[in-house]
Amino acid sequence: MVTDTKTRRGARKGSTSSSSSSSSVPTDPLSSMLDGTDPLSMFAAASASEAPRMQHSTSAGDLGRRKRDKEEDPLGPDFEPWSSKRGEILARFTTTEKLSINLFMGSDKGKAPSPGSAVSEKVRTRLEELDDLEEGSQRELLNLSQQDYANRIEELNQSLKEAWAADQKVKALKIVIQCAKLLSDTSVIQFYPSKFVLITDILDTFGRLVYERIWTMCSDPRPLPDGFTVDDVNDTAKETCLNWFFKIASIRELLPRLYVEAAILKCNRFLSKTGIQEILPRLTAMIRGIGDPLVAAYARAYLCRVGMEVAPQLKDNLNRNFFDLLGTFRQISGENVQNQLVLQRVEVPEYLTLYSPAINWILQCIAYRAPESLLTEMMERCKTLGNNALLLNSVMRAFRPEFVAARATDFIAMIKDCDEAGFPKHLLFGSLGRSLACADPPESERLTILNEAWKVVTKVRSPQDYINCAEIWVEFTCRHFTKREVNTILADIIKHMTPDRAFEDAYPQLQSAIRKILLYFHNFSVLFSIERFLPFLDMFQKDSVRVEVCRSITDVFLKNQVEPTRDPVILNAMLHICKTMHDSVNALTLEDEKRSLALLIIGFIRMVSFGRDFEQQLSFCVEARATFCNLEPVLVQLIHTVNQLAMETRKVMKGNHSRKTAAFVRACAAYSFITIPSLSNIFSRLNLYLLSGQVALANQCLSQADAFLKAAVSILPEVPRSISVEGKFRSSENFLLDFINNFLATLLVVPDHPEHGVLYLVRGLLNMVQDYTWEDNSDAKVRVYTSALPLLAAMSQETYLYSIPKMDSNETLYGGDPKFLSEINKLCETLIGQILDHLKALSKDEQSIRRQGALAFSLFGVVLAHGDLRNNKLSQLSVNLWNLSHKHGYCETRMSVRTLECIKHQAQQHDMTHLTDVVQRLALQSRT
Repeated sequence: MVTDTKTRRGARKGSTSSSSSSSSVPTDPLSSMLDGTDPLSMFAAASASEAPRMQHSTSAGDLGRRKRDKEEDPLGPDFEPWSSKRGEILARFTTTEKLSINLFMGSDKGKAPSPGSAVSEKVRTRLEELDDLEEGSQRELLNLSQQDYANRIEELNQSLKEAWAADQKVKALKIVIQCAKLLSDTSVIQFYPSKFVLITDILDTFGRLVYERIWTMCSDPRPLPDGFTVDDVNDTAKETCLNWFFKIASIRELLPRLYVEAAILKCNRFLSKTGIQEILPRLTAMIRGIGDPLVAAYARAYLCRVGMEVAPQLKDNLNRNFFDLLGTFRQISGENVQNQLVLQRVEVPEYLTLYSPAINWILQCIAYRAPESLLTEMMERCKTLGNNALLLNSVMRAFRPEFVAARATDFIAMIKDCDEAGFPKHLLFGSLGRSLACADPPESERLTILNEAWKVVTKVRSPQDYINCAEIWVEFTCRHFTKREVNTILADIIKHMTPDRAFEDAYPQLQSAIRKILLYFHNFSVLFSIERFLPFLDMFQKDSVRVEVCRSITDVFLKNQVEPTRDPVILNAMLHICKTMHDSVNALTLEDEKRSLALLIIGFIRMVSFGRDFEQQLSFCVEARATFCNLEPVLVQLIHTVNQLAMETRKVMKGNHSRKTAAFVRACAAYSFITIPSLSNIFSRLNLYLLSGQVALANQCLSQADAFLKAAVSILPEVPRSISVEGKFRSSENFLLDFINNFLATLLVVPDHPEHGVLYLVRGLLNMVQDYTWEDNSDAKVRVYTSALPLLAAMSQETYLYSIPKMDSNETLYGGDPKFLSEINKLCETLIGQILDHLKALSKDEQSIRRQGALAFSLFGVVLAHGDLRNNKLSQLSVNLWNLSHKHGYCETRMSVRTLECIKHQAQQHDMTHLTDVVQRLALQSRT
């Protein structure tokens, strides 16, 4: 602020504009306190004199302005906020050099004036306090790493919050001023963008705290509405708000005064409707006084950021900041900047990239919902500046992709005219490629665009710079061209990234290229016919990355391959990819990871179909078994596939092909019989033996069926008493009982082997059950015996309940032979005797009695349903079982009543009258 206090002492308005001037020699405005006058008092007087006019003015222009502001759209979700850019900037702009922090925190002496002091004394106290902010004790922290520096800044942020919470407002202001001063330090220039991010976080915190304090002061007695006006703000809040601006206006140094006032810019809403519109141009003009172009660029970025938050409709100020920034570009080639770069050993291209976050942000603000004509204007300004590469790059990234794509050819011409030394052209083509990946250029220009871009990209020597740009243009190529052009791109990438194993440092970019290819190539026959695609995959030699890429390819294949395929190109490629996933499994692989990989491979196997070429399908399964032998779920799926193949073969091949069919089915059975023992899960083996045996029976392959069923019986003793289910150990008893019941149901149609005894499979199963080590106090063995009785009853019938076409069961082999029936009866008597012995032993305690009643009632149901109750022994047995089940009253009454009603209903049939006597002997009992 430059004023002439001698000639304008009584009339000046307290302007803080840096553009004010006087013909007399400039003086220090703070020194005027010696004359009894200070700028803050005059600032207050000017505000007081303008307040009535500001509050009572209701001109047509003011009303129109209010209406426009009200109708102006706020920032929408399509505007990318600053918060989304913080992480990228902090990660990108790093340094290994040592950093330092210089803080002049002042002293903590208090200087509260007495209530009766004169105005000049108050002014003197205020100015001494502000002087103390800038001339206090120095605190310097040296040799800080980047992380240490960030930690110290965060500590200052916490100190600010703590001081504010303790009502130490002066200390809080000290912290903010000193942090803002740090932004003038460019000693480690490549770290400056990250330093800007860290320190402006503190400024944002301070601005929020001040705004919230004044807001709270306005909320008494009722909360302030969101759309409040100056008239809604009470005098106390206005006075407090003015006091903050007075303190900030008295900060001597330009940079902290600018930043701190910008931080509380939003607070102008409490003072004036149009205050922000007047202050933004003044702050913009103040930035012209900053000598370092990099520091000035970020100061403009911060002003644009707070400006977009509080008044996004004020586009003129954004434009003014941008045009001022353009004017500072000539400083970059000046002596001061060049000497600084030489001193810090920083090349010009690296230095120019430091401007990118600031310029990108300013242009993003300008381009937000801007008309297409503005892009034309910006392009013309770029040409005026000799196609400044840094500016051109930011323009392409800021404006809508549709606008950029429509002018892609013009941008390429401008890029050609840029100076290669200042800003590499491949970065410009990278920015252009990002826009073209989102919007389509004119169709007639696409091939020219790709050729021009790739001429530049392919000449980039640095592998990292090359892949950063090439990865962007992969999407444009896939989006608009065929596999021929994509193959050319992939070949060029392989050529650049293979020497010196450069691909090891570019896995993220290579993965991104794969994802983009998969996004546009859903026809895998075309994709895998791209000659360089699989060699491209070979560059992923880090296990975790290679597996992740293969997973992504398989996942896309399963989502988009609708019809089963037999295409050899697809099968060979997918087998290679799935084998890569399979081979990554080792002893340290987690079960969830194994399960996930297995599901992907199973999905691929299910999509393979050779139609009626069953032998080719079986050959594929043989190859897949050898390839995926370490993933048990995959082997299980292959066995299911082969069994299904055997069933389909019987349906399709008939007549003259019967011998060939039988041979093929035997080959399928051999496949399963060889594969099943390799499974570790005992129940998988049991169920697959049973399933494969059933398939063999359905195809009249009796010897194969017999082998499967005997194998299942032979491994029953291996079943453990507990198994792991979803990570928890559970008793295997129920699983074993379910299997045995299914096995018994199958045995009905299995004919006895001529070289073995009668019912040899049934006897073998029951012997295994007898010898199996069941859990203590278990009724499982008796339940198996009870389940076997219906099977034996069904085997004694002249016509079985079900049979297999073209295959003779025991009903045909024995034809109701009395010896066969006698064997069945003896086995039934043995089983019933075993059950009754068990029931007698269950009488020790209440729990045993409950089990006894349940088992007795279950056996009663079997005898009633499958026994001939004309036999006096069976009739008496049924009555005894009924009485035993109801003896202690633990049998469910509702079930008993329904059972009796069912028996009475059956007794009314002409051939079931013998049940009448049984019903009369069955009585309901209850526990007393």
